[in-house]
Amino acid sequence: MADDEEGVEAALLNALEAAMVAAAERDNTNGGTAVEAALMQSQTAWEGFRSAHCAFAGEAHAVREDAGIATRACWTTLGRARVEELVRFAK
Repeated sequence: MADDEEGVEAALLNALEAAMVAAAERDNTNGGTAVEAALMQSQTAWEGFRSAHCAFAGEAHAVREDAGIATRACWTTLGRARVEELVRFAK
């Protein structure tokens, strides 16, 4: 599971960097900074959501001994979904 988590975190970082480049290019075209700022605000909000939601998923897990696994699985699942979104915006 640890390797999977590391892979998702690396993919998330790469996708965010690509989305930031695309946002900066859009801002340069439009003569502003709104796209890049909105992306960063979105990323910060998403990170807060993932943290809170996955903590909930762990606490709500039916088997107390597996709560940590449930939290980590949630973290990875949401991370993969965010990578897909960021890649879509980077295009």
